[in-house]
Amino acid sequence: MFSHIVVGSNDIDRSRKFYDAIFAAMGVAPGTTDAKGRLVYSKDGCRLLITRPIDGQSATFANGGTIGIKMDSPEMVQAWHGAGVAHGGKSIEDPPGIRESAAGKLFLAYLRDPDGNKLCGRATA
Repeated sequence: MFSHIVVGSNDIDRSRKFYDAIFAAMGVAPGTTDAKGRLVYSKDGCRLLITRPIDGQSATFANGGTIGIKMDSPEMVQAWHGAGVAHGGKSIEDPPGIRESAAGKLFLAYLRDPDGNKLCGRATA
């Protein structure tokens, strides 16, 4: 459905530490820096880019927006969540666990990255 997601950051080095840690918990390689100075993560044809805003203003998070990241297992979601908290992220909403949804039982965990972007780790329960 989508090819990539881009979020803003006010501190790319801080973001690299956070995103390298949460993606390492999923078996994803550390981010690379492209020619425009953006931090890039790729997996299964999808890309997440972290960048300073092009307009030169401060990066802000999208209130109400969530980036969902599909994972292989509840254990991977737990490891991802733990890595995020240990590297500057903030656990939000309910603790990681099973939620009932229209899609069935899902194991979910929510984080805010160091810039406030909301992330959701998801696996089939």
